[in-house]
Amino acid sequence: MTAYSDAELKDLQSALEAKGIRYLMGAYVDIHGVQKGKVVPIGHLKHMAHGSERYTGYALDGLGQAPSDDEITSVPDFGHIIQLPWEPKVAWMPADNEFQGAPYPLAPRNVLKRVLEEAAGMGFGFNLGIEAEIFLLKKEADGSLSVPTENDTLTKPCYDLRSFMDNFGWLDQMAGTIDALGWDLYSFDHEDANGQFEFDFRFADALTMADRFTFFRMMAKHYAEERGLIATTMPKPFADKTGNGAHFNMSLFDLATGANAFECDPADDPRGLGLTETGYHFIGGILKHGRALCATFAPTVNSYKRLVRRGAMAGFSWAPVFNSYGSNNRTNSVRIPQGGGRCESRNADGAVNPYLAAAMVLAAGLEGVREKIDPGSPNEDNLYELNDAQRAARGIEFLPQTLLEAVEAFDADPLTAKVLGEELKAEFIRYKTAEWNEYHLSVSAWETARYSHMF
Repeated sequence: MTAYSDAELKDLQSALEAKGIRYLMGAYVDIHGVQKGKVVPIGHLKHMAHGSERYTGYALDGLGQAPSDDEITSVPDFGHIIQLPWEPKVAWMPADNEFQGAPYPLAPRNVLKRVLEEAAGMGFGFNLGIEAEIFLLKKEADGSLSVPTENDTLTKPCYDLRSFMDNFGWLDQMAGTIDALGWDLYSFDHEDANGQFEFDFRFADALTMADRFTFFRMMAKHYAEERGLIATTMPKPFADKTGNGAHFNMSLFDLATGANAFECDPADDPRGLGLTETGYHFIGGILKHGRALCATFAPTVNSYKRLVRRGAMAGFSWAPVFNSYGSNNRTNSVRIPQGGGRCESRNADGAVNPYLAAAMVLAAGLEGVREKIDPGSPNEDNLYELNDAQRAARGIEFLPQTLLEAVEAFDADPLTAKVLGEELKAEFIRYKTAEWNEYHLSVSAWETARYSHMF
């Protein structure tokens, strides 16, 4: 929590009022990454800054409270204020949960801040870029989802300019707002599925990027709803199309100099990928805990319908199914893009809680750096085509193939309690096991169609 003097708060209130802001929205996320909060009239900014807003934790998923517990509070982070582009009377800002005057340990943003402090103790900051993939869809009368533009029907629609322009109004609104917010959008395109798009904006420190991705989902949904459409980062809306990734592009930087701790000339890298030993050790830590990390990178039942080699699609899915790394090779779960200097975890999807996932992957990578974990040789070939014997000879494990399997790996890995604490770890397991059980006990349309006439 940043302490502000009364004079600073008065000046901030005046500056916000001059912009036409009348209300303050302090947003935090629950265990799923869903935003929660209260809205405060700007005249109460001073009270809000000192934690006036109280919440019954038992009413929220994953905050570990009983009905008898004292309330949690939220304290706004005034360093990350966004005036809502579509409703300029409201200022959005991330908030941190506290309990009886101390950071609340089960709050996801606080978890990430704790691991960032650990990195700082080692002399590192953590830069993160999240590739935001998203579907723009129409809801039909029967509740099903469909692609809203009639021309978007290609079997391979990736980079299709005609379908891009058919949706230009929404895309332009999104792109213009991202740039106006100062996020530095450098590319956006039609992605590999019909109705799917990707926005790529510049990396930032991990806390800022997690805040931005949280706001991005809110903004995309609002602009879609203005057009009578639905924007969703759901991992796998359609069985026969590729899903929504949220690839994490990561590097450590030296806090003293700002230098990228992963970057070197490929000629100076014996493996030729442009990565320092620190970078390889970071990857070694990710691979050591890769199966457990999957529970936070891909946190829903639906996530594991994306993490398949082919599934119901005509071609390969592009999604990772192996706990492996390599160069500019998208069949690995961890990829070193051309030129090096960073690594990309590809199993993160659009349902990710960015605070929890960033905390877990950073902690795993830091362990790799401390213990100098060697990730082995990079995999350069198409891992989708390996047989089991070839895969076993390289020591490559499958990533979990269901949410239940991911939660079991998460539970078995001691890193999870170290990062989240025993209480939040137990909450995550409880909620995600319940999600799996609810899904497993439901009867799907596929089952009815297949079995009702068979037996």
